[in-house]
Amino acid sequence: MSEKTSRRTLLLAGAGVALAGAIGGGLLLSSGNAEATVATGAQAPAFSVRDAAGATRTLAEFRGRLVVLEWTNHGCPYVRKHYDSRNMQTLQQEAIASGAVWLQVISSAPGEQGHLDGAGVRARLQSDNAAPTATLLDPNGTMGRTYGALTTPHMYIISPQGAVLYQGAIDDRPSARPASLEGANNYVRAALADIAAGRAVQTAQTTPYGCNVKYAT
Repeated sequence: MSEKTSRRTLLLAGAGVALAGAIGGGLLLSSGNAEATVATGAQAPAFSVRDAAGATRTLAEFRGRLVVLEWTNHGCPYVRKHYDSRNMQTLQQEAIASGAVWLQVISSAPGEQGHLDGAGVRARLQSDNAAPTATLLDPNGTMGRTYGALTTPHMYIISPQGAVLYQGAIDDRPSARPASLEGANNYVRAALADIAAGRAVQTAQTTPYGCNVKYAT
């Protein structure tokens, strides 16, 4: 078994364990519709995707800056937990204030939950009072599948040199209940703190939780 296949098998196995432990909480995890898994520490795949304003955004344009990727679906209860509580917006603001780039990614296909066009994104950002650097529209799922994005939310942190420093869940509470945020260990915030301090990221990969990314079939 190749290293890549082994890593993917372990990731999906871990997702299955998380699912078994969260029955009753409505946890949904992908079962294979993301086609590639990016190794932590490896170079992040290049992308060229239009944002909600119609501009083409690439990973290369952000070379030299820390990049946070956030797969999102505004209709997913796990996403809503983080937005209705302002947990996600606060994290966005902290990261951007520190000099990072924050890119939302919407890989929901047309007709699927969470799909938005540019105008829909602008309205959603206003209603959520959210301010990512940009929102990338990936309706054909190319970027999501390349990164192996499984759930919403699914988080990635990419170094200024283009390496994946963190990937996985936003925190250690795989629940859609807002009360679960109390006392949660926010993996993304912890990883950003490690990076800012010049340390290796202590927890560099976790199993994501949330709703399946609604890829085109």
